[in-house]
Amino acid sequence: MPRCDTYQVKKHIYIYSPSSAVRDKASFRRGIQRLKTLGHDVEIDTTALAKFQRFAGDDGTRLAAIARAAASGADVALITRGGYGLTRILPAIDYRALTKAIDKGTRFVGLSDFTALQMALLATTGAVTWAGPALGEDFGTEQTPDDIMEACFEDLTSGQGEGAGWQMPKPKDITATNTVAASAHNTTAKSQYIIKNAVLWGGNLAVLASLVGTPYFPKPHTVKGGILFIEDVGEHPYRIERILTHLLHAGVLANQKAVVFGQFSQYKLVAGYDSGFNLAGVAARLQSQVKARVLMGLPFGHVATKVLLPVGAKITLAVEGRDALMVWGHLD
Repeated sequence: MPRCDTYQVKKHIYIYSPSSAVRDKASFRRGIQRLKTLGHDVEIDTTALAKFQRFAGDDGTRLAAIARAAASGADVALITRGGYGLTRILPAIDYRALTKAIDKGTRFVGLSDFTALQMALLATTGAVTWAGPALGEDFGTEQTPDDIMEACFEDLTSGQGEGAGWQMPKPKDITATNTVAASAHNTTAKSQYIIKNAVLWGGNLAVLASLVGTPYFPKPHTVKGGILFIEDVGEHPYRIERILTHLLHAGVLANQKAVVFGQFSQYKLVAGYDSGFNLAGVAARLQSQVKARVLMGLPFGHVATKVLLPVGAKITLAVEGRDALMVWGHLD
């Protein structure tokens, strides 16, 4: 079970909307109140609730919001939600200003569409950002927010976070394309190894793949020998396999030390048609095609329980049986 320890420290959190418009205003308000209840000073960007078509304001509005987040001096710049919109404006973002803010201590946190900005920063300046929660879907839930997510977020704000551990799922009966793939999956699940000093990178798989071939995809030398983590929502395993095959054929996976599957949520298998084709089989087939270690079960994605991950930082990955641990120490 993933775990983070809680250290409550009052911090300045800046809330902004770089992607889709906020649809659930109630969750927005609950999220703000929850952060205040945790003891933080919350500053809301003037256009956080703006709307233009499906976006949180037109492209210029969202660019200005990102710039204000960078200039805010906040300890954490937290997105309201993901969705779509960042890839439209990547050429116009001031990456040097964002990197300067990061160097001064602002931690940019988010997931989903936010992957585009994270990869662009990694590609252009090498700055470290954080894969983590969004305001609405994580802090603004009708029920009490997930305690592990909150504890990991508080670890980040206090500077105490040093790593994240989890237990991989038990190997199940896998209907893969061949017995070699199934064997590879089972072997990986039982092995013991350590990968040191590897760049952690990735995020939402569909967004990541959309950047291949652009200036906003990390350079091969930047992530060579890296640890790629992936997640997605509403994508059937066959679409996940298709994207991974694209990355494989594009040479992205050839020099990775590990590919870590996070949570792939909100999809349905077709009874009587998929006939055993599932996500575990996709991972197993991938393991038969690459030298990288393929792991499953990372608690990150469009789910309540999520850890926070330093995208672009060098980490150590240790695996013993089903137990996995990522360690990065005090990045400050």
